Amino acid sequence: MNDTNVSSPVLERLTDEWDALTPEAQKAARYVLENPTEVGVSTVREIAEAAKVKPNTLVRMARQVGFTGYEDFRAPFREAIRNNAASFPDRARWLQDIGKSGELGGLYADMVGAALRNIEETFAGIDAASLQEAAQRIWTSRQVFTLGVGVNNANARNFTYLASTGMKQFHAIPRPGSTPVDDLAWADDQDVLIAMTCKPYRTEVIEAVKLAREQGLTVIALSDSPASPIILSADHGFVVAADTPQFFPSSVSTIAVLETLLSFVIAVSSDEIVDRVERFHRRRHLLGIYAEEPE
Repeated sequence: MNDTNVSSPVLERLTDEWDALTPEAQKAARYVLENPTEVGVSTVREIAEAAKVKPNTLVRMARQVGFTGYEDFRAPFREAIRNNAASFPDRARWLQDIGKSGELGGLYADMVGAALRNIEETFAGIDAASLQEAAQRIWTSRQVFTLGVGVNNANARNFTYLASTGMKQFHAIPRPGSTPVDDLAWADDQDVLIAMTCKPYRTEVIEAVKLAREQGLTVIALSDSPASPIILSADHGFVVAADTPQFFPSSVSTIAVLETLLSFVIAVSSDEIVDRVERFHRRRHLLGIYAEEPE
């Protein structure tokens, strides 16, 4: 949802009353939930056209959730824009406010603050040229192995899953019942290893990176320090901020870097990849894997 601080009570009312809305009113409500700032600056006809409904559907939607009409419904959105609430709130004040909001408010503020800082610190230390070099090597490789254990195992598998919607020969390791070094047994200088680990560093990841270098693979490493053993051994190293108030490293920055790296791979690839991704998703629609949105 975009700009969820815009008229939050109205948006919450829409979600609370969702099941009571007619299918057409749900289409209108979905557009409002996903584009709240547009409501305050667009006419009812413009919103209706964008949501692909009739203008009177918006009126019925507003009444179904307790407003006298569409203008009454739209008023809080316009007020939010006039009061500047549509922009992202001042971070320090926002975090301070939620820190006072009950027993778990302090934890919430700490978690949000850490996540935002991690993203900023991570991308402040990474330049686009470095990502492009790593992406180009991935694109020209024969196979890509993505290694993560513990919490990073899910990150590795998510990256591999997304990449596999348009590209072949991506492998998340360790495979079930295997070890990273065994999975790399027949890999060589035509291949790439993407490895990730944060303090305390996992020995199996360190050993796999060491073996990969001996076998000539290109190593792309994500870790939480420039002095991390896998960063020091990597051809392309990306330092991710992983601070958190909880008991295990945050994955927010790791996921963000992996997603950005994949977007760069697609950007440097051939047009065939875009076609493959489109065909992959068309196939899923035909097989009924996706719930179709009402027309």
